[in-house]
Amino acid sequence: MKILPGNVMSCNLDYEVEVLSRIVSINTDVESKIGYNECVEVIAEEAGKLGLNVSIYDSVELADDSKHRPNVVAKLDVGSDLTVSLVTHYDVVPSGVGWSSDPFKLKIADGKAYGRGAADDKGAIAAALGALKLVGEKAEMNVVLIASPDEEVGGELGVGYLLNRVGIKCDEAVVLDASPEFVSIGASGVVNGWFRVKGVQGHAGYPHKAVNPIYGMARLIEGLEVFSNLRATRFSKIDSPPNSPVKKVWGRFSVTMVRSGVKSNVIPGDAEACFDMRTLPDENPMEAVEEFKAYFLSLAKNLGLNAEIYRIGVSSGYYTKPDHEFVVRFRRVISKIYGREVLIAAELGGNDGKFFAAKGIPVVSFGCIGPDTNFHGVDEFVYLRHIALVRDVILEYISTHP
Repeated sequence: MKILPGNVMSCNLDYEVEVLSRIVSINTDVESKIGYNECVEVIAEEAGKLGLNVSIYDSVELADDSKHRPNVVAKLDVGSDLTVSLVTHYDVVPSGVGWSSDPFKLKIADGKAYGRGAADDKGAIAAALGALKLVGEKAEMNVVLIASPDEEVGGELGVGYLLNRVGIKCDEAVVLDASPEFVSIGASGVVNGWFRVKGVQGHAGYPHKAVNPIYGMARLIEGLEVFSNLRATRFSKIDSPPNSPVKKVWGRFSVTMVRSGVKSNVIPGDAEACFDMRTLPDENPMEAVEEFKAYFLSLAKNLGLNAEIYRIGVSSGYYTKPDHEFVVRFRRVISKIYGREVLIAAELGGNDGKFFAAKGIPVVSFGCIGPDTNFHGVDEFVYLRHIALVRDVILEYISTHP
């Protein structure tokens, strides 16, 4: 298979497509985790064939559900004084329904490879293995390739486990879970949780004897739209990704789920809703949490509601300074491959780079996830040219000691 994407140096993608086909065929749904072990066996096998030193670390002992969370760590040690981690994940979101073809059978058409996880993030695994296959004796730095689980649910038992419990070390990290359109130097933080409006349950034929929390929830959500607009006036000093509606990364707040009731003729006793707040890469997320709590309690009081917030989860954003020598070097390599200067920006979502940043390790993100690839959606695909680009960027980077 020959793909000629602009200035990509090496064009044969037979190996990468074969690897991608194998791992896409395994359902690694983050909810069921049914294919985790099988997928790890394939990745470890391929890494072993390349002569890498492969270890598997399973965080099952920390899992509340007792399900296995195997992490692949494949090392290339060339005796360098510099070690880079290449960070990928093999878990995927549920496939859903409505696909034009089997989501777990890779389909190649019009320069695209279709399948669940093809873009997010199995294409990056194939690209990284492809780069390590090609590098041979040209590597100028040590490499730690990570393929982790549970990134889609926060990564605590994936990369978090590797850094905080296993003690994986490196000097810099490239998170291969991003767009190929820019060099990402940071990611947004995530605050999520639930809130509840309490009422009085009763027979729907006797509404005067009950207090319907659904109406109160509707008013509360309407009021929180104002808070969403308020958060949108918070801006980072870091640029948003290309084609974003706002120049700088901005604060976002969304109500994402609402649930209530057990039967059509029963007025429920409470109503619940889930929220997702994206904090800035350079913002203290706890300050955003306190801002939300104060607004929520004031709003609930003004509306005369018995309401509460519960089960809040906080994940910090992060950023690496754009003039950091690692960012400069990595950007220079990408610009060489692309034949033009590549922009610097930060992710609107979060990623596993947060675990490295918390250890003081500089992070950049780059990957195969194009903006139109339907990642997390029906008919997800990855452009084959993006796999080639990511592979060749990695190859060039690890072949060049600063």
